[in-house]
Amino acid sequence: MKHYPVMLPEVLEALSPVAGEIYVDGTFGYGGYSEAILQAENCQVIGLDRDPNVVPRAAELIAEYGRRFRLIQTPFSKLDLLGLDPVDAVILDIGVSSMQLDEGERGFSFMRDGPLDMRMSQSGPSAADAVMNLSQSQLEQIFRVYGEEARARHAARMIVQSREGEPLTRTLQLADLLEKALGRRGKTHPATKIFQALRIFVNDELGELFQALHAAEKTMAPGGRLIIVTFHSLEDRIVKSFFRERAGEIEGGSRYAPVVERTGPPPSFSLPKRSVTKPSKTEIKNNPRSRSAKMRLAVRTGAAPWRESEARSLRVPQLSDLEAIL
Repeated sequence: MKHYPVMLPEVLEALSPVAGEIYVDGTFGYGGYSEAILQAENCQVIGLDRDPNVVPRAAELIAEYGRRFRLIQTPFSKLDLLGLDPVDAVILDIGVSSMQLDEGERGFSFMRDGPLDMRMSQSGPSAADAVMNLSQSQLEQIFRVYGEEARARHAARMIVQSREGEPLTRTLQLADLLEKALGRRGKTHPATKIFQALRIFVNDELGELFQALHAAEKTMAPGGRLIIVTFHSLEDRIVKSFFRERAGEIEGGSRYAPVVERTGPPPSFSLPKRSVTKPSKTEIKNNPRSRSAKMRLAVRTGAAPWRESEARSLRVPQLSDLEAIL
């Protein structure tokens, strides 16, 4: 296998592959999960990805596994619009893939020089468009909410001041500016959270995740497993809230006020385990990128899908705001 995805043993244990079942790998990337699942049992895997660069890797799996694998180029949020028969599992590894991080020309990493792009689909506004056109207040909100950056205001101010002198269009150009503006604190590069925030914004990652959860609910067969690996507290919060809502629980339980049953539609999911599963110490040592990963599992019941939840506003600029400017 050419790529070892995050928390692979834990994902395979949660999935428990069965011959003849159909699984959706909603974040195909370099195909690590798909290949491992295909090797585990005589099952079928449908890979989804909006990044056109994954096509050659998908072709390799098709050559090896034939009709047991196919790729559909689409955002995973559109899963319910593909006309698929009910599937037995959906696996989502949220965030940027190693393949994207390692390609400097994609602009995801501050460790490699390249255009300040970060678009997974390679269409629409880029990260450079964001830093060059959004207001200081909008950039500050993006950095504070999506990046959880405590020095968001200072970073936004320095970007706005710098872009008046010359365009900010390269990854190392922005990384160097942020290092000078924010300074080094420990081993973490000061650009880390800012780049993360821009990537989440440019790709509408939280909106895509929110829609994907509802799409999976509509697409999964009874007994189907929904497995989500997240890397950001906001992502995990969305997944946790959805799972507990759909399992018939009320958010906000504590040691003094336990979770109580919700009156309403029958639960559309059950939760074999309410807490998150985290990567092993060995994996974190071998792959530091996995250190913030969290996996959650829910199992589809036979109940009808619920009416879609309303997305809760994070009071942060949306991608449509940037598109309107451009």
